[in-house]
Amino acid sequence: MPELGKDVADGFVAPSGEAFRKLVEIMAQLRAPDGCPWDREQTHGSLARHLLEETYEVLEAIDNGDLDSLREELGDLVIQIVFHSNIAFEEGAFGVADVLDDLRAKLIRRHPHVFGDVKAETADEVKANWDQIKQMEKVTKIYEGIPKALPALERASKLEKRSSAVMPIWPDVDAVLAHLQAEIDELRSEIAKDDRPRIEAELGDVLFVTVGLANRLRVDPEDALRRMLLRSENRMRVVERLAREDGETLESLSREDWERYWEQAKGEHP
Repeated sequence: MPELGKDVADGFVAPSGEAFRKLVEIMAQLRAPDGCPWDREQTHGSLARHLLEETYEVLEAIDNGDLDSLREELGDLVIQIVFHSNIAFEEGAFGVADVLDDLRAKLIRRHPHVFGDVKAETADEVKANWDQIKQMEKVTKIYEGIPKALPALERASKLEKRSSAVMPIWPDVDAVLAHLQAEIDELRSEIAKDDRPRIEAELGDVLFVTVGLANRLRVDPEDALRRMLLRSENRMRVVERLAREDGETLESLSREDWERYWEQAKGEHP
């Protein structure tokens, strides 16, 4: 196993164990009979939405480049992991030490280019090795191990990557673009018929092929959409400001005003 530099060990690794132990102790105290009534009532199910919310707050801090918020939100995310582990320990299933041991073993196993004698010089080679090891470990069915609770775009991305590995029907970006145009044409046809169930189905096909395009372009579709929404929010604030400065309301703006303000907003938030 490679040795860490002394500066890394002293600055990052050394204080981590004690800090984590104190956190686990606090969680155990909160769940104790004389601890916090709210914490004692929680279950894996009741905490699920909190775990998702904390994850998105971490992503928002990253998108905003706010390191102070990132530090805080990462802490909120870590406590969710400790919380679930504590509940599982009480149920006799596993504890946080088991979670960390499993994770440590997995990281070593899936990084043979660091902890073994496998050669991987590029990020693409590392990813290929990771996927191959992961598939050998536990994937027996093509979509096995992809949680249904994932956000739809993220799950679609994983499903498409998994299926394209065994069914390479879109060999390159041009092939995906051609398929996307065909799906859009089918959607237009169903719109003309006003067939609502078929419109939904064809729109789903368009979205899925778009995810396939994102995968070929090596763009995370969930990140791309989330960042687009952030840009849109920022641009709308500019439009609201410009309208207010001109003594207008959004409802009173003409199409020409909207386009003029929006172009200026795009300049401020490209």
